This record gives sequence, C-alpha cells and structure tokens, in this order.
Amino acid sequence: MYILFYTVFAAILGGLGFAAGFFYRKHVIDSHVGSLEALGKKILDDARKEAEAIKKEARVQSKEQIFLLKQEFEKETQERRNEFNQIERRLLQREEHLDRKAAALDEREAELNRRQKLTDQLERELADKQEEYQRLLAEQNARLEQLAGMTAAEAKDLLLKTLEREVRIDAARLVKRIDTEAREMADRKAKEIIALAIKRYASDYVAEQTVSVVPLPNEEMKGRIIGREGRNIRALEAATGVDIIIDDTPEAVILSAFNPIRREVARRSLERLIADGRIHPGRIEEIVEKVSQEMEASIREAGEEAAFDTGVHGLHPDLIKLLGKLKYRTSYAQNVLQHSIEVCYLCGIMAAELGLNEKQAKRAGLLHDIGKAVNHEAEGVHALIGAELAKRYGESPKVVHAIAAHHEDVPTESVLAVLVQAADTLSGARPGARREMLETYIKRLEALEKIARSFNGISKSYAIQAGREIRLIVESDKVSDEEAALLSREVAKKIERELTYPGQIKVTVIRETRAVDYAR
Repeated sequence: MYILFYTVFAAILGGLGFAAGFFYRKHVIDSHVGSLEALGKKILDDARKEAEAIKKEARVQSKEQIFLLKQEFEKETQERRNEFNQIERRLLQREEHLDRKAAALDEREAELNRRQKLTDQLERELADKQEEYQRLLAEQNARLEQLAGMTAAEAKDLLLKTLEREVRIDAARLVKRIDTEAREMADRKAKEIIALAIKRYASDYVAEQTVSVVPLPNEEMKGRIIGREGRNIRALEAATGVDIIIDDTPEAVILSAFNPIRREVARRSLERLIADGRIHPGRIEEIVEKVSQEMEASIREAGEEAAFDTGVHGLHPDLIKLLGKLKYRTSYAQNVLQHSIEVCYLCGIMAAELGLNEKQAKRAGLLHDIGKAVNHEAEGVHALIGAELAKRYGESPKVVHAIAAHHEDVPTESVLAVLVQAADTLSGARPGARREMLETYIKRLEALEKIARSFNGISKSYAIQAGREIRLIVESDKVSDEEAALLSREVAKKIERELTYPGQIKVTVIRETRAVDYAR
C-alpha cells in the first residue's frame, strides 16, 4: 500500500518538475529571442549607417577621380594643341623655303640657258677655227715637205729613230744609276746577313761520302769471296742487289750500285764476312739480313739526330726515315744530310735577321733536299718530288712551296723560298764543298763563252775563276758606255735562262777607247 502511494506521489512530483522545467526553458528561450531580435536590429542599423558612410566616401572619391581625369585630359589636350601649332609653324617655314628654292632654280635654269647659248656659239667659232687650223697646217706641211725634200712619214720616222736612240741612252743611264744604287744597298745588306750566317755556323767543307771500295787482308780472300764456281759472289750480289767487281786491283774489292744504301749494306756485310772468315751462301744471307736491320735502325737514328740537333720537331716518322737516308747520299761529293743541316742553320739565322719565322725557315731548309732520298724510285726533279712528299706528310703550304721552288722549278712566291735558295747556294758554292766532273766543267765553260759571243759588239770573252765570272771585251765604236750596262744585264739574263750552274756568275763588260798617233 505504502509502495503504491509512494509510487504515485513520485510520479506526480516528476510531472510537476517536468512542467516547471518546460516553462522555465520557454521563458529563457523567449528572453533570448527578444535579446537576439534587439541585437539584429542594432546590427542592421549599424550596417545601414556604415553603408551610407561608404556611399558618401565613394561619391567623394569618384568626384575627385573625375576632377583629376579632367585635369589630365585638359593638360594632354593643351600639349597636343602646342605640338600641332609647332608642326604648323614648321610646315609654313618649309613651304617658304621651298618657294625660295623654286625661285632660285628658275634663276639657275635661266642662267644655264644663257650659258648654253654662249657655249653653242663658242663651239661654232671653235669649229671654224679648227677648219682654218687644219687648212693652214696642211699648207705648212706641204711647204715643209717641199723645202725638206721628204714626206711627212719619212720625217716622222727619222724623228722617231732619233728620239728612240736618245731615249735608249737616257734609259741606259737611268738603269745603270738605279742598278748601281740598288746593288750597293742590296749587296751591303746581303753581305751583312750572309757574313753573319757564315760566322755563326761553321761546318766541314768536305763531308763524308759512302765508301765503295772494300780493302782485303790478302789476295787469297778474293777467291773465298768468289767461292766454288762463283756461288758466294752470286749469293752476295743477289742478297744485296750490288755488283761486286773483283779485278786486278791489289787487295781491294769494288762495289757498284746506284742505290747508296744497298752499297752501304753490301760494304758492311762484306767487311763482317771477311772478319768472320765463314763465307758461304747461308752465312751471307744471315749477315746481309742482320746488317739490313741494323741499317734501318741506323737510318732512323740519323734522321732523329738531325731533327733533334737542328731543333725541328713534329716531323712525320716517314720524313725522319727519309732524312736518315740522306746520310748515304752525296751530291758532287757533298753529303746531302750534312748539306741539309747546314742549309737549315743558314736559313734560320737569315730569317732571324730579317724578322721572319725562324722555326719555319729551319724546317724548310732541313727538308729542301728530301726528294733526293727517293728520286731513284720516282720520276721527276728532286725539288718537286720533295714538295710532294712534304705535302703528303702534313707540312705547311709555305714549306712545301719553298721546297718546290728552291731550284726555280716553280715560280718563287714567298721570302721563305728565296731564303732557301740563298742558303742552298751558299752551302754548295763554298770552295771545296762540291766537285764537278772535268768534262762537265769544260762544257759549262764553253757554253758560257758561246753565250757571250752571241751578242753583237763583243770582240773577246774569257771565263775565269772556275766559271764564276765571265769578262767581255767590247768594241768601243759599236758599244757605248751606257749600252755596256744594258749588255751586261742582257748577257746575265741569257745565262740564267740557258745554263744550270751552282752559285752565281759575275758578268763584267770592259770597254776602252785608245787614241794612237805617231811623232815623225
């Protein structure tokens, strides 16, 4: 019973509490809604006021912007107006200037017309005077022909011949004077450079040449070299490519071959066989093979030594080998490698004195005779062969041209080529440097005197100083002093064209006038 009562009472209290809470929350919510409506109204009023302030501020700013734009427009308009005014003034000035020019042109045209009329009148007067001059000249020429007894053509020929002789004499004097001055200056400078080159470089006059005679210890050795039925000498000739001549020359064997390297291989092989004593075909082939290998090494070593001593670096290996081969070549008994080294030094010294490329000059001097290393196997002159080899192995065009032109096989186009010519001539022209065969020497002297006697007015000619000078005695009544200078030049030019010779040949023309009388 009590439990039911308490249960009902609790339910009634819960319902009253719920109702009280509901009404309290409603009251609180209504109060909040009222405060929120007041707050919203206040915010709305503030927003309206702020919008009104912003609108007013924007209206003020737009008015200011419009005012500034208006000022800028008016300023730009004023500037454009000023610019248009300036252009208008310039156009007016130009128009005035053109008007003045037009007036000046009209005046000039009128002046030209007046001058043209005056010129036409003068031309007519000149034509009339020209006709009068031609008529008077014809009358004068006819009168002169009548008085002189010859036609105008004959008188003209006579005058031209007289003038030609006078001009020739004047030209000879001028040539002689200029030639004398040029020779004095050139000779002085050339002598200084050549003397300096010779003084700074000195070498043996006569260089070593390949020996072609092998001495024997006794006469019995000849038989051993020949061998049974000649098998030893045949084997030696076949292995070396050299002709072995065994004659009545006591204790000597002569080796004959155009190729100097083969001759040197044969000489060395034969000397070793003689020293060894074992001479038979098998031993001969072995010795020749060994000597050939040693010769290859010796040739390369000689080329490298020459390039190192002269300071010419960067040569192709094949060019170094060809340089080494020149050690066993001779030209007029002068060793070609020694001659090339000498030309190299002389070229370098003269190039340094002239302010040219010294290294390039030494390179051209060292390689100038490289064609002689292969001219037994190739056709043509050694200068062109050497130039082709140098070009093939990467030498510069200037060096190639200097090699090709050092004997004037091609025209000289550079100072370097002239230096190589001079150094080559200087090396070969020194006393004792080269030898000539007697027959060739006599023929050259005869050809020299024959060329000299081919000119008119020469009574006698003498080749002296081993063909390095020719003296011509002329007839004084046929050749004047001035013509003697021209004669020496013409003889020298003809010798250059028709003869081949080392060094240079001096041409001296001698003319004298003798007056003879007798006292009785």
